[in-house]
Amino acid sequence: MVHRPHEVSDFQEDIHVVSNADGEAIGVIAIHSTALGPAAGGCRFWHYDSHADLTADAIRLARGMSYKNAVAGLPLGGGKAVLQRPAGSFNRAALFRAFGDAVESLGGAYVTAEDVGTAVSDMERVRERTRYVAGLDAEPGKSGGDPSPWTARGVFEAMQAAARFALGSNLDGLTVAVQGTGNVGAALCRMLRAAGARLVIADVDRRRVDALVAELGARAVGVDEILAADADILAPCALGGVLSSRTIPSLKARLICGAANNQLETEADGKALAARGIVYAPDYVVNAGGIINVSAEYLGEAPEAVERRIAEIAPRLTAILESAAREHIPANTVADTLARRIIARGQRAAA
Repeated sequence: MVHRPHEVSDFQEDIHVVSNADGEAIGVIAIHSTALGPAAGGCRFWHYDSHADLTADAIRLARGMSYKNAVAGLPLGGGKAVLQRPAGSFNRAALFRAFGDAVESLGGAYVTAEDVGTAVSDMERVRERTRYVAGLDAEPGKSGGDPSPWTARGVFEAMQAAARFALGSNLDGLTVAVQGTGNVGAALCRMLRAAGARLVIADVDRRRVDALVAELGARAVGVDEILAADADILAPCALGGVLSSRTIPSLKARLICGAANNQLETEADGKALAARGIVYAPDYVVNAGGIINVSAEYLGEAPEAVERRIAEIAPRLTAILESAAREHIPANTVADTLARRIIARGQRAAA
């Protein structure tokens, strides 16, 4: 593992290159901030066109984790691991053991867990090499396990609150367009349907879509149609950067609330949404349920702590949306300011 300092965004600390047994770079660990505690964030396993693209995504995701953990009141900083998914066949167990070696070499500065493309079984391989990992199968009476259901629950409860704020309605009878039906997106769809919402869905994996159409009576559209679908609420639950100058003009939803990280391509896109009268629920505020569960597992907290912290997501979001409306500024600006203030306070306390 090679240490490479990298100054890209506010409070940026370090970039560490992850290598396999042959010395080949297979990804990076980006540590954005340790002002509030060890940098915590999942491991993303995805295909990137270049190492530069992979690194840039890791940095943005790490910053998002700093903000997410700060606003959620967790004693954790922000970090993210991103690994390149090989194009051909590969030894998955060996790859994640190598990643575990990289995590261990940081001596607790970074704590990992699942993210897009990884599962509990991958974290079990990581655990063979380091104790700085969560998202493992939960022991009876203790926190742990797959964090995705907790992420979905936090998003669902936040969406309920945001719909009351922005649309003056509960979810019953509203149409929600869900982009991405993986573990989190599918769980969210089930909660939404149980609440009486109508579903429009899209995913690159057609099998996922077909299964939810059969199970929930959802309407499927193409992945290139979902953002502009005729819906009351848009829930991005796939990859980031989907809200941009290219997509915002065609949006029909009046509220955006989803599980994906880094939904805004740039900070200016938050202003563009506000200018169109579209209410945006800042992603890292609403999707904190997963890291809340991971934090409780790592810190040895009881499941009741997870329940309590997730119950705080919706009222926290409402306060941010109310502040944005009162001050006539985008909600993402309100959330970012809050996160930076909390992180700065932690820096001063540690100085």
